[in-house]
Parts: sequence; structure tokens; C-alpha cells
Amino acid sequence: MKEIETYDVVIIGGAIIGSAIAYFLSQLSQFNGRILVIEKDPSYATASTALSAASIRMQFSNRVNVLMSKFGGEFIQNFDQQYAADPDIADLSFIQNGYLFLAETSEQREILTRNAQTQRAAGAETELLTRAELSGKFAMLSLDDNCLGAWGPRGEGWFDNMGLLNGFRTLAKRAGVTYLQDEVIALSLAKNRVSTAHLASGAQVSGVDFVNAAGPRAGQIARMAGIDLPVEARKRTTFLFQAQTPPPSDMPLVVDHSGVYFRPEGQMWICAMHPVDDPEVDHDDFQPRYQEFDDIIWPKLAARSKQFEAIKLRRMWAGHYAYNTLDQNAIIGRHPTVANMILANGFSGHGLQQAPAVGRAVSELICFNQFRSLDLGDLSFERVVNCRPFFEYNIV
Repeated sequence: MKEIETYDVVIIGGAIIGSAIAYFLSQLSQFNGRILVIEKDPSYATASTALSAASIRMQFSNRVNVLMSKFGGEFIQNFDQQYAADPDIADLSFIQNGYLFLAETSEQREILTRNAQTQRAAGAETELLTRAELSGKFAMLSLDDNCLGAWGPRGEGWFDNMGLLNGFRTLAKRAGVTYLQDEVIALSLAKNRVSTAHLASGAQVSGVDFVNAAGPRAGQIARMAGIDLPVEARKRTTFLFQAQTPPPSDMPLVVDHSGVYFRPEGQMWICAMHPVDDPEVDHDDFQPRYQEFDDIIWPKLAARSKQFEAIKLRRMWAGHYAYNTLDQNAIIGRHPTVANMILANGFSGHGLQQAPAVGRAVSELICFNQFRSLDLGDLSFERVVNCRPFFEYNIV
């Protein structure tokens, strides 16, 4: 039998959430323990991080999500400034063109207005724009069916997703974090604590704390510890297309009232939608849903702008949301009975933008046994046990 390697913190999953936790924990002067990150595919070819639309917004329906993404936007800007001269850290190229949510019905208008009040109270700068104001600002949009828009002029947009991930990894490694290419296939428990992680290579590792940061596979890891976690893989297909003219330089990410969204990607555009039929999918199913583009997305694009009446599809890819079936919100914190299992799961599509806030929060929880910078108690596993959803209604 191979010797068991011992660490203070074992992080299962090394994409954006796991690496953010490793980075923030390694930067705490009060923590001097050994950190291990286990990641089965360091190329991240099918990671949700790599396949996302790499966007960030503060336009959520509940305060905690607004504050998490507000910190994320500030962190991204400061990260670029702090490491501008570091040859190993990429510029994150944060394009702050904002998100623009469009409303058609009076009910949608009321939702945007209510959400904007929540966002502003949390420090966001969301602006509500009439149809006339929208037409004056975003001339390429056809807005005959629109009665209101909610736009975030600062702290919202898109950035280099892999640049942020690689930055976290590089800095964590410099601080002494170990990254191991392997896969957790089983967990052993003793006295209601995870004692050992068994790896596909045959190696075993023990730890004081274990962090589940396994993205769409988080449910599998949780079951190994006897935990029923309501997180499953949901497929999202993203399409890259070329329009008649390049995007305007100030064009935001537009979320149509139909659920279709689009944004500039260099000289082209990317677009996607929340599927009408949204079942759980196999973890190895990355087959794009082409018909979404022909049947739903393109007609909505053509109705929204004359520039989209003749477009050329260039590429498509599918990625997975780590979808929380309870309330589409993250589950963050220690498990109430398996006390050394820390959960950072179920972000339902907004994990990338909230990764800095999650990394900071979980590192505080490990080091100080409490959240210090931002209280994420509303996102604890207790709401799953008690079946008390804490809904995020503004899912894209």
C-alpha cells in the first residue's frame, strides 16, 4: 500500500472555484498549512470555466449575489493593476460595456425595477432606461416591442476567463500550493469526518479540511461522503457568429426579454439562450444543440437588429452549468454533519464571476472558522436540509 500523503487542506477540483480558494488561502498570513489541489484535467478542455461566456454582472435579484459580483469586478480591475508588470500573469482585458436587460411586459418591467432597487442598495449603478433613451444610446437595436431596459454602466462586462484561472494557479503555486493531476474516486470517513481521499492513480491523501470544488461533478464527490447535494450538469450551447458589420465599440451584453442573449466577441458576436427543455445531462455530453440556433436564437436576433438578418455561424460549443436544482444559487460553507467537508458548489452559471468572492470567503472560513469580509450564511447547506430555497430569479 502506498504511503498516505497528509495536507491541511485538500481541494477537489482545480478550475476557477478551486483555484480561487487555493489562491486566497495561500495569501493569508495567518494560514501556514499545506494546500493540495486535485484536478484530473489541467488542460481544462471541458471545464465550465473554459467554456463559459466569461461575463460578469451585478444585476441579480438578491443582495448577496450583487455583492459577490461587485467584489469580483473590483478584484479583476485591481488584479490587472497589481500584476501588470508580471510576465506570467495575463492582462484580463476587462471590457466594461455592461449588461442590458430588456423588458417587454408590465410584469417584466416591474421585475427589472425591483431588481434595480436591490442592486443600487448594494452599491451597483444600474440605470433604468426608457425605450427612447435606449434607442438614443444603442442605435443598432430594434425596440418596438420594448418598454424598459436595465443597464449596468460600470463593473459589468466580460473578461479573459482563462487569464483569471491561470493567474490564480500561478500565484497559488508560487505561494507553495501543490497541484496534482489525478481524480478522486472514493472518500473514507471516520467519526463523521472525511479522513482520506482515494485517487485513480492508487494514491491516497488525508487532510484536516476537504473542499468540494468539483463544478458539475460536485454531486458525485458529495455522494462519496454520504451527502445528497442538489447539483447536476445542465448543458448550455454557445454560438459564435459574424454579422454584416462589426459590433459597436460600446455595445453591452444584451439579454433579450425572450431569454436569448448576445454580446460582442472581438469583431464577431457570441450568443446563447436558456434552453426550453433543460434536463440533466451526462458529464461527458458536450454535443452542441445546433437546433437552438436555427429554431429560436436566430429569429430573435433578426427581430432585435437589422444587422442580424444576414449572419454567418462560425463556431459552436457546449459547456455545463453546475446547476443547483433547489434554488439556482450557490451552496457555500461547512456541511452540518460532515464537519470537515466544505462546499463551494451549484453556482448555476455565475461561478466564474463570483470566484474571487468565493475564494476569499472559503479561505476565511478555513482559517478563522467564520466569514469576515462578506457574510455568505444565506448560502449555507442548512437551507438544503430544511428545504428552504434562497432563490436567485435573474438567471441567464
